Amino acid sequence: ADPGPPRRQCCIDDSGSVVSVLLDAGADVNSRDTELWTPLHAAATCGHLRLVQLLTQRGADLLAVNSDGNMPYDLCEDEATLDFLESAMAEQGITQERIEEARAATERSMIQEIRELVRVGADLDAPRGHGATLLHVAAANGYLEAAELLLEHRAGTDCRDEDGWQPLHAAACWGQVQLVELLVAHGADLGAKSLLDETPLDVCGDEEVRAKLLELKHKHAALMKSQEKHKSLLQRRTSSAGSRGKVVRRVSVSERSSLYRREHQREAIVWQRGGRGDSEDEAGDRDGADMRHRPSA
Repeated sequence: ADPGPPRRQCCIDDSGSVVSVLLDAGADVNSRDTELWTPLHAAATCGHLRLVQLLTQRGADLLAVNSDGNMPYDLCEDEATLDFLESAMAEQGITQERIEEARAATERSMIQEIRELVRVGADLDAPRGHGATLLHVAAANGYLEAAELLLEHRAGTDCRDEDGWQPLHAAACWGQVQLVELLVAHGADLGAKSLLDETPLDVCGDEEVRAKLLELKHKHAALMKSQEKHKSLLQRRTSSAGSRGKVVRRVSVSERSSLYRREHQREAIVWQRGGRGDSEDEAGDRDGADMRHRPSA
């Protein structure tokens, strides 16, 4: 059995005394559950300051990255707890460069996993935690290379997690402008709605990404309008071409009628000459000529 979830639940419940007992008994402070959450992730998410302090003092990894690409401080919304985490990171000499290296290591690991899945022909759209696919995770965390690899192998941009979010919702929510552009370029639906009828624009709080979404939405609308106009023009041209064809056919019939009339006029002249004393043989020859030039039924 995975030893992570019970300790994670203790942290969620702010059971500091229980956590201390577990750690004193030899429990790993950086143990992970199936979604790669550490106890510090759970405590930080819930804003349990004293528990975060305890775990940090006992050696919790401040740069631990879970399966969604989040570190403990990424998940913390409590100001006092977040201040402590940031101070602890500064005391340990953790720079932005180290943070980015830790995140990059997670993306590299994901890329290796994707390549292995492709090799064995596995489903890249298989749902994971909360119904999210690998593309959801890449979109939320700005993993451009991983997302490109997934899309290259036809991962779905329209897959939904348990909230009805598509990867574009995740990219918009977490302010990943490059992923927004990439997903839209691969057919992601700007108007896709979640279970709460939220579009990617509705869940976007980053002004830069919001501006990009609006720009892409306007471009898409203009493109659709242009395509409809072009389609309408093609239909009119096709209709016009059909009408011209009918006119040509009518003219052709008219020309044939004129030709027949000219032939009959020549025949009348021949018969008139015959009436002025031509021999019966000549008349017979003319009868043959008459039959040859008579238009068929």
